[in-house]
Amino acid sequence: MAARKLVELAGSAVGTTLTADSVIILPTGSVEHHGPHLPLVTDALLAEAVATAAVEQGVADGLDLWLLPTLTYTKSDEHHWAPGTMWLNYDTLMSTLVDLGRSVAATPAKKLVFMNGHGGNSALLQVANRELRRRFGLVTFAMPAGLPVAGTRGVGVLPEEMGQSIHAGHAETSLVMHVRPDLVDLGLAERHVPEHLAGLEYIGINGKPVSFGWLSNDFGPTGVIGDPTQASAEAGRVIFEASVAGTVAALHEIAAFRHLP
Repeated sequence: MAARKLVELAGSAVGTTLTADSVIILPTGSVEHHGPHLPLVTDALLAEAVATAAVEQGVADGLDLWLLPTLTYTKSDEHHWAPGTMWLNYDTLMSTLVDLGRSVAATPAKKLVFMNGHGGNSALLQVANRELRRRFGLVTFAMPAGLPVAGTRGVGVLPEEMGQSIHAGHAETSLVMHVRPDLVDLGLAERHVPEHLAGLEYIGINGKPVSFGWLSNDFGPTGVIGDPTQASAEAGRVIFEASVAGTVAALHEIAAFRHLP
């Protein structure tokens, strides 16, 4: 079953096809430097792949899901130093998200999900959630494009990365090798793990309570933060399938969600 794409409906059909129970999904990615071994489009590619597969499965399960085209140009200023990165200022992206939310609110659908493939968007999407709720009454959600099912939280984690992998490392490289192996040159992959951060109790870039401002080249000259050298298409397949399964499970909860019981 093909994923249902909102933009393939005729305009006149939107009002009669969508309902208040419809869930509109907007993948968000980026065009940014991913080291010498991965394409600029990595985040958008993976967000769209997971979202498409999850929508297909969710529709097969009976959910009323609709997929929007991926928002590809987003907030990637941490990679501003690298040629090829295409990024928007935070106010430009916020204005774009508000405008898109206004457009969704003009349809019968009342639920909007940002399915995000780029960490640099995460904080802004949380702000957009409340902004769109307040302005337009939408029921809004932000989630990673790839949420493992319970019991698979460590899938794709490489111990050698010491919990510091967030960009172009083992998992992300493996995923692209699964989805688009023609876009990966593993022979150019290099390990750049900020090991000095692993021993800190409070400060960190991956789940620690104290965050800090950083640019991707703070940790090495290629912008890689992780270890892609051991990536494989098979690991990517396992991560992808777990991610899609978890995303579908989350979409079931989203479809049933109400602010009040």
